[in-house]
Order: sequence, then C-alpha cells, then structure tokens
Amino acid sequence: MPENESWDYTLRIPNDPRAVTVCRRTLRLILTVHGLIGLTDSAELLAAELISNAVRHTEGSAALRVRQSQEGVVWIGAWDTDPQPPPAALPLDAVGELEGGRGLGLVRACADSWGWQPSAWFVERGKFVWCELGFTASPALKPV
Repeated sequence: MPENESWDYTLRIPNDPRAVTVCRRTLRLILTVHGLIGLTDSAELLAAELISNAVRHTEGSAALRVRQSQEGVVWIGAWDTDPQPPPAALPLDAVGELEGGRGLGLVRACADSWGWQPSAWFVERGKFVWCELGFTASPALKPV
C-alpha cells in the first residue's frame, strides 16, 4: 500500500447547534483539498452525529478533530467536556420508532471502527468519541 500524506486538523466550537453545520462544511473542505472527495458524504454524516451529540449532551465547548494517517485511515473525533462514556450504540434495526438513539448506531453502521476514550484536552477533562474510515482516495483524485 503506498504511503499517504498524514495531516491533522482541529476545530474548537462553542456549545451551539449551529456549530454542527460549521463542522460539516469545514470537514468537506479539508477532505476536498486532500483529494478525498469520495469520503465527504460518509465523513460528514459521521462527524455531524458525533458533534451533534457533543453539543446536545454537554454544556461546555466541543471540538472536531480530523486526521489521516500515513496508511490512509481517516480518523474523525468529537471532543466534549463530559468524561462519562457515551450511551451504547444500538443497532439501527433496534431503534425502531424511538425519537433518539440513532446517532451512534449510524456511526457503528457506517464507520470501519469507532470508540471513545477519556481525554484531558484544552486543559479540561472530557472525552473523545471517534470513528475511522479506512478508504483511501484513488490516485486520480490526489491533488497535484
């Protein structure tokens, strides 16, 4: 497997539902400039679910972090100020008519892997909920 360029971006956001849109658009731009256009739809969905949970279920600021390893894995993480683990991700067919609970189920269904870890970041205790997409862009999509 050819080595890819590794990179890492972080966007700190206020606890504001409008920040989800800012994160989605920022993520789309990051992936586009790195030639990963084919990942944008899936990555936006996953990031929106992670950031929505961070904004909806905590009171402090949050952050979107996105990076690509040299192996081509794209990692998307949402940091928030609540150090408690996220609720269990229910399979999508188990959610049924519930009004909530689909977010981490979508992450579970669409990502190659996902998880969470406690994290002291920005000098605050909290956690990262993350997921990975292991697809790499085709050479034709790589920026020149």
